[in-house]
Amino acid sequence: MFTKLHGKELSYNNLLDVDAAVNLMNEFKNNEPTFAILKHNNACGLATRASMKEAYLDALAGDPTSAFGGVLIANGNIDLATAEEINKLFCEVVIAPSYDQEAIDILEEKKNRIILVINDVALPTKNVRTCLNGILVQDKDNITDSKDILKKVTLTAPTEEEIEDLLFASKICKHTKSNTIVFAKNRQLCASGTGQTSRVDALNQAIEKAKSFEFDLTGAVMASDAFFPFPDCVEIANKAGITAIIQPGGSIKDELSINYCNDNKVAMVMTGVRHFKH
Repeated sequence: MFTKLHGKELSYNNLLDVDAAVNLMNEFKNNEPTFAILKHNNACGLATRASMKEAYLDALAGDPTSAFGGVLIANGNIDLATAEEINKLFCEVVIAPSYDQEAIDILEEKKNRIILVINDVALPTKNVRTCLNGILVQDKDNITDSKDILKKVTLTAPTEEEIEDLLFASKICKHTKSNTIVFAKNRQLCASGTGQTSRVDALNQAIEKAKSFEFDLTGAVMASDAFFPFPDCVEIANKAGITAIIQPGGSIKDELSINYCNDNKVAMVMTGVRHFKH
């Protein structure tokens, strides 16, 4: 899958993070320049911009604290300007489909930094993991939420810009440990709540994280990887500034969340698809 250009041997944890990074970036494979930073299998920064340098800097801004020691991945060529910025950060692995030679020279200045060229190969169609005395095998979640499957359930419709951000957030949400809540604005990950036992806890974690890095959530969108059994999440999100929400739907109490959104002019769309990464 890779051509290794530099660095130490990949560890068990490195390989798991690389796997998570590759699967996440596969959602953005054909997009404009997109850069992601992952830590412990979850994205802590991701942005799509006009240039790779801008994408990297805005991904880093999502959580510069967690980025330390992370795995970095780009969906396109890494040039010298981007490499010079990356070189300021301690990171374990850098992955891209190609690099300018000047960029490689810069990135190789760190002895142990692993530099990988990802080759254009098909990814597996099955997920396999150990469980009890055996293994679990299931079809991989190959569904990427698209505009075609969105069902508007509120009186307020999302704008075209919000739809773009909703789908952007949904792609990240799909590859983030459940329970998860993802905030996005202008094709940038603002914050996420990851791996929480309560969806409300995931939401509050995302809000506090966004505040800590001075993100203004006014006009931001929210993605949830599972439905809302109560209207508490949409209420908390609305009071934080969220104006549009994407979620799978399917709760017997969906109407409670829909009614709150209608009363407060929040747009909400449902996908009918629960990603729910475990």
